[in-house]
Amino acid sequence: MNGRVVHVPVHNEHMTAIRVFLLDDHEIVRRGLAELINMQSDMEVVGEAGTADEALRRIPAAQPDVAILDVRLPDGSGVEVCREIRSTMPNVNCLMLTSYSDDEALFNAIMAGASGYVLKEIRGNDLTEAIRQVAAGNSLLDPSLTQKVLERLRNGQKVDSELAGLTEQERQILTLIGQGMTNRQIGENMHLAEKTIKNYVSGLLAKLGMERRTQAAAYVARLESGN
Repeated sequence: MNGRVVHVPVHNEHMTAIRVFLLDDHEIVRRGLAELINMQSDMEVVGEAGTADEALRRIPAAQPDVAILDVRLPDGSGVEVCREIRSTMPNVNCLMLTSYSDDEALFNAIMAGASGYVLKEIRGNDLTEAIRQVAAGNSLLDPSLTQKVLERLRNGQKVDSELAGLTEQERQILTLIGQGMTNRQIGENMHLAEKTIKNYVSGLLAKLGMERRTQAAAYVARLESGN
């Protein structure tokens, strides 16, 4: 021994690993996905659920970067889970995973704010690469599909008469939704409770004939662009 201190580098893969949450009602599917993901040096599974209700309870505590969501669930839809997550935890990116190629589900996934939509027959390497892309904030959705969604909204919504039915408070909230704010952020901006904002949002969506806040955001964008 020559008395020198040898510094051993600390392996910190878990400090920078992509945190992934799994939602699928089949345990064997979750196990397979977890094994595949945990084999990657740059990602780890931080939680899982078999129902929509479980997912909505567990995801906030797990703090994932990416949530992989099965579309069809025993107690609802992964699309609805995606909508709720994107509304309350905008830093979580969602990747829809399904056994079925369904145009309506794809449309709903885009409207809910999903970053990607892949079939379960996808190869393992392609799925892990998709997770990396989604974690980086990239969209795996074909721009032409997104354009079709916007056109569908444009053709399906009436403008002036519906806007006229909103109160001044609702119009202000609609504008803030268009800026991408969550209910909590809108509440802070308007000095109102988050629950109050949630009630306002439900009311204005009903008046506009919409189901989701992402529809309202696209509506605002269209008004601002003059189209």
